[in-house]
Amino acid sequence: MSYASEDIRNVCLVGPSNAGKTQLAEALLFAGGAIPKCGSVDKGDTVSDFTSRERQLGHSQYSSICHLDHEGIHVNLIDTPGYRDFYGRGLSVLPAADTAAIVINAQAGIEEVTRRMMKVAAKQRLCRMIIVNKVDAEDVNLEVLLNEIQSAFGQECLPLNLPSADGTGVVDCFFQPTGADTAFGDVSSAHLQIVDQVVEVDDDLMEVYLEQGQELKPEQLHDPFEKALREGHLVPVCFVSAKTAAGIVELLEVFERLMPSPLEGNPPLFLKGEGDDVEEVVVTPDSEAHTIAHVFKVSIDPFKGRLGVCRIHQGTIKVGGQLFVGDARKPIKVNRLLKLNGDTFSKVDEGVTGDICAIPRVDEMHYDAVLHDSHEEDHFHLKSIELPRPMYGLAIRPPRESDAQKTSDVLHTIEAEDPSVNVEHNAVLNEVVLRGLGDLHLRTLLELIADRYNLKVETALPSIGYRETITRPAEGHCRHKKQTGGAGQFGEVYLRIEPLPTGTGFEFVSKVVGGAIPSQYLPAIETGVRQVMQAGANYGYPMQDVRVQVYDGKHHPVDSKEIAFVQAGKKAFLEAVANAAPVLMEPVVDVTVTVPNRCAGGVTGDLSSMRGMVSGTEAIAENRIVVLGQAPLKEMQDYHSRLKSLTGGDGNFTMDFSHYAEVSAESLDLEASA
Repeated sequence: MSYASEDIRNVCLVGPSNAGKTQLAEALLFAGGAIPKCGSVDKGDTVSDFTSRERQLGHSQYSSICHLDHEGIHVNLIDTPGYRDFYGRGLSVLPAADTAAIVINAQAGIEEVTRRMMKVAAKQRLCRMIIVNKVDAEDVNLEVLLNEIQSAFGQECLPLNLPSADGTGVVDCFFQPTGADTAFGDVSSAHLQIVDQVVEVDDDLMEVYLEQGQELKPEQLHDPFEKALREGHLVPVCFVSAKTAAGIVELLEVFERLMPSPLEGNPPLFLKGEGDDVEEVVVTPDSEAHTIAHVFKVSIDPFKGRLGVCRIHQGTIKVGGQLFVGDARKPIKVNRLLKLNGDTFSKVDEGVTGDICAIPRVDEMHYDAVLHDSHEEDHFHLKSIELPRPMYGLAIRPPRESDAQKTSDVLHTIEAEDPSVNVEHNAVLNEVVLRGLGDLHLRTLLELIADRYNLKVETALPSIGYRETITRPAEGHCRHKKQTGGAGQFGEVYLRIEPLPTGTGFEFVSKVVGGAIPSQYLPAIETGVRQVMQAGANYGYPMQDVRVQVYDGKHHPVDSKEIAFVQAGKKAFLEAVANAAPVLMEPVVDVTVTVPNRCAGGVTGDLSSMRGMVSGTEAIAENRIVVLGQAPLKEMQDYHSRLKSLTGGDGNFTMDFSHYAEVSAESLDLEASA
């Protein structure tokens, strides 16, 4: 390895499906000399889409890491899937990047995923740029699209180049702005806009520029350019055609000369500790310091084992060295270190600060783990990116009882690989539920289980994850007394309960004074209360958002023991709940439905009939409309089939958990009759 941290560029390609991210990555790899020929998504021979399903379907299902070396710069590219159902997989790899490159399909314009990715990248404090792809497609108006980009995301979105008049390339507006003909706009004006925007973040340079009238060279603008990127004061826009390679060489030059290195990007926010004791810590991009790396992707192959892909934020990882995974006391040995290019790899001896490498065959590796070489960094973790909550579920049953253990192992392997997947086990109903972000997401997982593990599981709609809570304060009391000969059991508890704001959880407080209940018995009372919280008081569902305050009681010097206070706490809590107007709560989801304009009325009416609420609509390109609203999860369980019927298969939707809401009396009656 012959590059240093300042020579690295970490770029994550994000955006909607059909924006051409995979073809763009392929074109960049070819332009940088990393591959001998440029593959094609249509032919199924690209570096990024390497699974048989991806090549068969012609779209990405997983994030893929590849790299190239060009002009002394090492570029790590992360290609992400664009379908809404794989949105979580795209988000989960963002912590590895310094630059989020949002790719827009010139034909489709600004789509919902584009807006979401711009917001998330800004929230993650990543430097952002916009790449307009497919500029050579028919019936595109790039000038109108640029205006729409600036209207949607701000006037700080400025072009670094413009499409040439003949459509075969692009005209530079930054390094060497010339008088070449463009499809629209003026190169000199575009150059002045960029310079004006950049110098605003540097008072000294602005003085030179404005008062002395001095023309600024790209080298003078480099540092303020990076600062403008870090502060979101500038979002460069580049035009390309990944299919014809128009603008690809120029885009690679932008990556190399203008996008931040790991030394220039916004530093990641690392935390130490948990809860109230958590504190921010500074991680410096210094290859000589203690090693700190973050695992942002895990893949598990039945034959190749577990592979952890990590971004090195500090220090150096060397083959033969030792690392701790999270808070583990025992280190792992780095026997091999790999650089990935899709499903192929090359071995390296070390990885420097800022680089992206993979460590194979380490069972302790898991998503979001922090790797470090010193116990001084114990309890370090990266501030987590907010991933969408997997709400769409299928109850999973093994095909035969003899396959039960294999099915369980496979499901937990799938969960370990995909941070937007959750496997739940409902002990009361003896039900295992696989949850993801949509119908396509789950179908992809079932196909993976069948292809990789030769296991065809049975599926059904899952039971709903209701919750119980209370709506008013109440008190409860129990004297537990049991005498069976010899030492007996005695414990008496008085407690108060009150509702907490939605999403608060559970609080247990002791207000006992005078030693009425010795302190060693208070955890036993809490245990009894938590047993009811877990099992439910009325409907058999877990409880939430309750504060319990123990304020009095009695004990016996001989007969009191922990089991007595567990029972007393449990029964006192049950009595209090019965007097606190308990209710059943159901999960409500935010719903985003994208349909043709002609179907909008039917969809909004259908959502309303499902106890849902429509909050707004938004017109988008290609005569389509986005309907926003909320609905109970129960009503959305089979919505994909309803939407297919309403739109003739030309609609899609996403849902994210919003909150829990009280189940109405009418719905309870219907549930009971069912």
